[in-house]
Amino acid sequence: MKLRADESFVAVIDVQPKFMQGCLDYEKTLNRVKFLVECANHLHVPVHHTVQYPERMGGTEESLAALIGKPALAKMAFSACGNEDFLVELRDSGANQIVLAGCETHICVCQTALDLLAIGYEVFLAMDAVTSRSAEATKFAVKRLRDAGAWVCHTESAVYEWMGEAGTDEFRDILQIVKSYPVS
Repeated sequence: MKLRADESFVAVIDVQPKFMQGCLDYEKTLNRVKFLVECANHLHVPVHHTVQYPERMGGTEESLAALIGKPALAKMAFSACGNEDFLVELRDSGANQIVLAGCETHICVCQTALDLLAIGYEVFLAMDAVTSRSAEATKFAVKRLRDAGAWVCHTESAVYEWMGEAGTDEFRDILQIVKSYPVS
């Protein structure tokens, strides 16, 4: 299954410093999420972000929130689908392919993915843009999601699938973004 920009939606799940600092490869994961968001913005792929229990856990990491440029959707449910505004944004976008990034892979990202699959969306887990406190927890979540029908991809693969071809102004612009981020 290949991603298409005009059918995609990026959901950034709970990239909050209080969560992320306890997770593996915090800085690397944050950079890959930022890369994905910056490219999605450039390619006009809608991006939305959630925060888990913001009164206690704080907001989205500041530099990422600035890139996204819209308010986070607060939630108490572990799945982003527990927030009606998230589902409205998703429906209004017209997308049927959802690219997931964020933390934690085995909790909020996994539950969001399972709920999205259950209501008929194609789910793509941006593997280099998700993290957990444990590599084993991530491994089990990825296996479960694959078994449930989700696709696993790299952020750069997603971006190049969105573009589809080289030699365009879009490609040249994205190439500069690609070069500005370390590859994971």
